[in-house]
Amino acid sequence: MKELSHFLSSAAALMLAAACQAGSPQQMVSARSIASARVPVVLELFTSEGCSSCPPADALLAKLEEQQPVEGAEIIALEEHVDYWDHEGWIDPFSSGQWTQRQQVYASGFADHGVYTPELVVDGRSGFVGSHQGDAYRAIASALAQPRTDISISLLKSDKHDRERVRLEVGKLQGAQQGDIAEVWLAITETALHSSVTGGENAGHDLHHAPVVRWLHKAGTTNPNATPSFTGESDLKLDSAWKRNNLRVVAFVQEKGSRHILGATVARFEP
Repeated sequence: MKELSHFLSSAAALMLAAACQAGSPQQMVSARSIASARVPVVLELFTSEGCSSCPPADALLAKLEEQQPVEGAEIIALEEHVDYWDHEGWIDPFSSGQWTQRQQVYASGFADHGVYTPELVVDGRSGFVGSHQGDAYRAIASALAQPRTDISISLLKSDKHDRERVRLEVGKLQGAQQGDIAEVWLAITETALHSSVTGGENAGHDLHHAPVVRWLHKAGTTNPNATPSFTGESDLKLDSAWKRNNLRVVAFVQEKGSRHILGATVARFEP
């Protein structure tokens, strides 16, 4: 585990602190229809291939996303690779300062600990050591009890193989805090990614990952007094290095101040 400014002074202190398929040009994928009455819950794992304590957290997130073991929850996994391990003998090919900055924003709202890996954040409401399965189950169950904002996403037909266009609609905001600003975000994730690590703490290991965030973009801001609270279209440019069959787009509504995620949905690209 590692702090943004190098290492935490004590691993023990850290433990205590953290204790759709798109078939037609305009097919709608609703947060309420992803899987019969399941409620989408977003799990963000801040991780690094340079961190020796991260692989168990990566494996747990992958299991949660693949097996969907929590009744009533549709787990949406976002694996975000931070870059503050990149000077420790191995440069993580999936790392970005954008994910480090996102984790810093979360840390500013979690008063009981700083920035470290691996950290799992559930629906923007709680953060803890990413390999702690019991904490993950409890946080997911807690998220299920929160009001949920409905989101739908349309994958529009595109003539260009490296581009997609999506249309988003967000229903009336549910569970929003008065005076906060609810933003609409789009992410592209890729599954089946792995690395044969040749340096750093995980040298000699072939590391496999849960869905890795390749791209994250704010699509707009909701209007809390309107229904729907947001409608809009966004262009997505797909990198040629990404494998299209393994890509999906995730849309979620997140409050700027509280960081609470109010609703989410996911769709897969056509081959």
